[in-house]
Amino acid sequence: MQRPVLNAGRMFRSLRLTLVLSLVVPLMVFSGLAIYLGLSAVERNLNDRLREDLELVARAVSGPLSQAMSEGDEIVMGESLESIFRIGRVYGASVFDEEGKQVASLGVADSDVASSESAEQVIASGELGGAFRRVDGESVFSQFTPLVAGDGRIQGLLQITRKRSDFHELVASSRMWAIAIWSSLSLIVILVVVLGHYGAVGRHVSRLLEIMYSMAPGHWRVDALPGGPRELRQIHEGLQDMGERMAAAETEISERVVRERELAEQLEYQEKVAMIGRVAGGVAHELGAPLNVIQGRANILRRAGLPEGQGRHLDDIEHQVERMTLIIQQLLDCFRHVPDSRRNTDLAAVLREVTDRISDDPKCSARTIVTHGLNQQAGIKAEPTRLELACVNVVRNACQASSSRVEVSLLQGDGLWEVRVDDDGEGIAPEVRERVFEPFYSTRPAGEGTGLGLAVVGSVLKEHGGYAEVSESPLGGCRMSLFWPGVPVYE
Repeated sequence: MQRPVLNAGRMFRSLRLTLVLSLVVPLMVFSGLAIYLGLSAVERNLNDRLREDLELVARAVSGPLSQAMSEGDEIVMGESLESIFRIGRVYGASVFDEEGKQVASLGVADSDVASSESAEQVIASGELGGAFRRVDGESVFSQFTPLVAGDGRIQGLLQITRKRSDFHELVASSRMWAIAIWSSLSLIVILVVVLGHYGAVGRHVSRLLEIMYSMAPGHWRVDALPGGPRELRQIHEGLQDMGERMAAAETEISERVVRERELAEQLEYQEKVAMIGRVAGGVAHELGAPLNVIQGRANILRRAGLPEGQGRHLDDIEHQVERMTLIIQQLLDCFRHVPDSRRNTDLAAVLREVTDRISDDPKCSARTIVTHGLNQQAGIKAEPTRLELACVNVVRNACQASSSRVEVSLLQGDGLWEVRVDDDGEGIAPEVRERVFEPFYSTRPAGEGTGLGLAVVGSVLKEHGGYAEVSESPLGGCRMSLFWPGVPVYE
């Protein structure tokens, strides 16, 4: 689980960084620019107010100063300058004559403005003027106001100065407050974006990544419920749909592999059966004539008469010839390809005939054969000869395995007819039950069985679309169940 967590962390950092760079940074830049422009506007307004205040003060005292200057009254002139300091924060005030020489002064002011362009412009135009300049090493705003005599002649100038720092301290304080507020607002916005991203998007994306990395063969289905914003829920639903389709595809592939394996096994089995069938046919053809000759010679010797005690050798020869003939016949029955000559057949009637005839078989004559359910009609579509051969083999095999009792039952269920044969013998071990239908496999000691009887039964069942099951019988031995596809009862 380390890999998805690391990748998720990278992805979340990228998303957060994208949000910060694309939203927060532009927002903060624009807000900072707006604050800067606002402070600049405030600074300009304060500059204008500074000038206006000084102009108002200058206009208020210019009249008395002009009269006092015309009369040469220094006392009134001094009181007027003192009144300027009482009106507002003033750094200095001075009165100059028309030549720029200082007449009266209070505070810090120029001693001579003869070389001042601002003063010359005010004297020349008769209008108020001012400029930022340095007086005694201090940056100030100097306001010049013409002093007009009674005859309309400009007889002097009034200079009022105010420290520039007085204004800049206010602006600087406002700027510091603006920077502090802007920085706090930026941090709050970034924090809100980061936490909001995690709460609204990040944790849901992390959950989706964990779901994606947990999807693997055999675990495609997504059972977790969707959460988060609509877009993320849609992605979650898309993952669920993809998981369902992947699971369905995986199931289909698995089923297809199983079917292909079964088909391959069937093809291999059929190829083996075909090969063995050809070999069996050749063996039967080659051995049939010699066996007939041996049996014929034994009959001739028996008719010719042999010394007493030699007849048992002829009996052994005839017995072995019959056994070899039976083996060849079973081989042909097991691997013979029978054309599709199936027709509607009564399975119950076939079983009644088999149980009637089997009692004459030497291997079954000493056994008690009990039947159940053979008095009904059991319609199946089968080739009668092959059907009878399968039933005979399974009943004969039960007789050979039983101690004293064999039960043959006919039952119906799920569209199938079941031929159930129980015996009270030793039974068949569970680990070898699947092999009893293989050719040449026998549970009996060597020489007592060919291993072809049940192989014939299995071959016939495959021809007719049926199947067989081997289990334990209530009688203590083996239960062999043959299932045949049923058809409607025919007339």
